[in-house]
Amino acid sequence: MTPPRPAHAGAGAPASAAASLESAPDPRRASPAAPPRHWVSGREEVCAATLANGMRVIVWPAHNIPNIALYNWVRAGSRNEAPGATGLAHFFEHMMFNGTRRHPPGEFDRLMEAEGGANNAFTSDDVTVYQDWFPASALELVLDLESDRVAHLAFTPEVIESERGVVASERRLRVEDNSHGLLAEQVQAAAFVAHPYRFPTIGWPADIRSWRLEDLQAFYRTYYAPNNLTLTLAGDVEPERAIALVRRFFEPIPAQAPPPPVRAVEPEQLCERRVSIRRKAQTPLLQCAYKAPAAADPRAPAVSLLLSALVEGDASRLHRALVEDRQLAIEVGGHWQEGFDPGLLWLSLALPAGADPEEARAALDAELAAVAAEGVTEAELERARNLATVGLWRKLAAIDGKAQLLGEYEVYRGDWSQLFEAPGRIADVSAQELREVAGEILDQKRRTLGVLVPEEEAQGALPGGPCASAGR
Repeated sequence: MTPPRPAHAGAGAPASAAASLESAPDPRRASPAAPPRHWVSGREEVCAATLANGMRVIVWPAHNIPNIALYNWVRAGSRNEAPGATGLAHFFEHMMFNGTRRHPPGEFDRLMEAEGGANNAFTSDDVTVYQDWFPASALELVLDLESDRVAHLAFTPEVIESERGVVASERRLRVEDNSHGLLAEQVQAAAFVAHPYRFPTIGWPADIRSWRLEDLQAFYRTYYAPNNLTLTLAGDVEPERAIALVRRFFEPIPAQAPPPPVRAVEPEQLCERRVSIRRKAQTPLLQCAYKAPAAADPRAPAVSLLLSALVEGDASRLHRALVEDRQLAIEVGGHWQEGFDPGLLWLSLALPAGADPEEARAALDAELAAVAAEGVTEAELERARNLATVGLWRKLAAIDGKAQLLGEYEVYRGDWSQLFEAPGRIADVSAQELREVAGEILDQKRRTLGVLVPEEEAQGALPGGPCASAGR
């Protein structure tokens, strides 16, 4: 049985830095921003190719263990969906494990696990990614299995209905029975008025119930074409042999017409939007979603460092101010929704039982206004640089991290080789650049504010905003 497959885990950690070939540098010996030995040679070892059908393949050999990590990136997420047909990208994350013309349901996992391998997948607003981890000796088998489900997925009515039920149950667990998930879904839907980023990755309930067989087949033909895929491999493999095997198994699959481009451009947000939810819950929640740049934006390193300075770790600005000093929150967090188009930078607060969301919101706004006006201190910036760089050195010590970040840079930024420039880009972020990014992003006019309060505390909850208000 495969591990759980998240509904919308996102495309992984921000790909804003790079790492060493095999081991993290000792922070006691060198600056975390300094590239470790063999970093340049690591760039030279990576090989990339484009198949005749348009599929991209990138291979990073690393022979410290006899294993391989494979990521198959499909450029299909909720960004590619339309009203009335949301959730299709995530549905295929499930369907792709449910049999082909050659292999009945369950055989994909059985064959891989018999060789000592494992697999998983995730869907985001922008991509669906299939992950395999296996011994090097199983490379040919895994490529055969992966190419087979790209070319010959079975559309069995009984399986479709079974997975429809699985997805509906997953939605209930992750959204309808989860206060954090429910509030985030409503905030994101309110944050976008034109762009398909407003759709929940898992899909709206009515859409899940109404998918038709022809909807599924059309989506599969359009987005699971080889010219819409990027395959990354890292581990105990010779690039020439790996690329030759990928050609053997994938190149016979014909290219399709490119998917229709996403032309929607979100209009400028001119004033704050607010969402208020009242439901049975133990503690109030506060979420702020600020309009933020796309993943390929040149300001990406500064955005990542700003988020780190605000919420990463117990020494972060918001944890110290709101959790430790004023005790207005019991937890702070955040993430940057990096995608093909401008998305959102999220900040979230879990409040103590009985807390006043308006008081927490006012304190949060005061902290963010100071950062927007003055930036962060040099000590906070250096801490954020160190956390970002050391964390990614460590991540890239593993073959899984190598395969993931190669794909992130190729798919989101258009060039895997930018991965090797990232340590310098992090080191080059100045306090002035970070202050300018903070001033642009942390603008109340460009955010959507969500509050969830337990029903018994709903009286006196955060009032509706000047632009838009949604209630439940």
